[in-house]
Amino acid sequence: MYFLFYFICVFGKIIYVCTLNISIMYVIKHIKDVKIEIQKFTDQKKSIGFVPTMGALHEGHLSLIKRARQENDMVAASIFVNPAQFNNKEDLKNYPRTPDKDIESLKKTGCDLIFIPDDKEIYPEPDMRVFNFGDIDKLMEGKFRPGHFNGVALAVSKLFDIINPHRAYFGEKDYQQLLIVKALVKQLNIPIEIVPCPTIRESDGLAMSSRNRLITEENRKNVPIIYKTLSRAKELSTKMSVPEIKKTVISIINSTPDFMVEYFEIADCNTFFLINDWAETKNAIGCIAVYVSNVRLIDNIKF
Repeated sequence: MYFLFYFICVFGKIIYVCTLNISIMYVIKHIKDVKIEIQKFTDQKKSIGFVPTMGALHEGHLSLIKRARQENDMVAASIFVNPAQFNNKEDLKNYPRTPDKDIESLKKTGCDLIFIPDDKEIYPEPDMRVFNFGDIDKLMEGKFRPGHFNGVALAVSKLFDIINPHRAYFGEKDYQQLLIVKALVKQLNIPIEIVPCPTIRESDGLAMSSRNRLITEENRKNVPIIYKTLSRAKELSTKMSVPEIKKTVISIINSTPDFMVEYFEIADCNTFFLINDWAETKNAIGCIAVYVSNVRLIDNIKF
């Protein structure tokens, strides 16, 4: 018989969330408990897919879970607002947090295990490691958010060690971060396949982001200008030079009230070297960061 209701049982430090006739989902706060549950899947030689998040989940995150569900026997997700990647304390303080809603969304999407550690669990003592990613972490996000990608690498490397997945899933909206994670795995010789996943957008083109919920109602009406301008830039790329495209994009977006471009750069998709001429690469990507009042949004488009 199939029942629609579900119940939550708490045993020690592990919360078992289950629906009758549906597999159990584990919500775990401590590393040692995560490893116990992960080992059960490993012993059965089941493949593990992993989606690290900072919570405040939206359909973009859930699309990663669905992809992982299709390609693995078991799916794990983490919710951890990593303080090491915030160079602005106010930004960290204001970052949206919706853990109860997130757990419910992950349960419905087919996640098997959710790891929700606190800061002390991930950083019981200061992690002083410094990574060298060459020029990738010194441009764009790296330039305007010093130390951001080193902080990302600290947390992601720890999470990879804890979960030990076969595959990890990252959205292409954070394209520079995706390249950083690929470089991290190569640098540390971690046997994990990094799976890029397409950016998921709202019906009006806005790239889904946890920060979108911080945008005022008035500014939300104008936000589609970002993706519309990027799309127009792609159309014009056969007629205009790289400097002209950059100038045009910045001018259009900056002319919108309360909008200010922090950067717009065009780079090679693989090396992330900035280009000044279309002939320098066959695979270019345009990356942008825009302040909408005090909300910072990023997006990109491949040319």
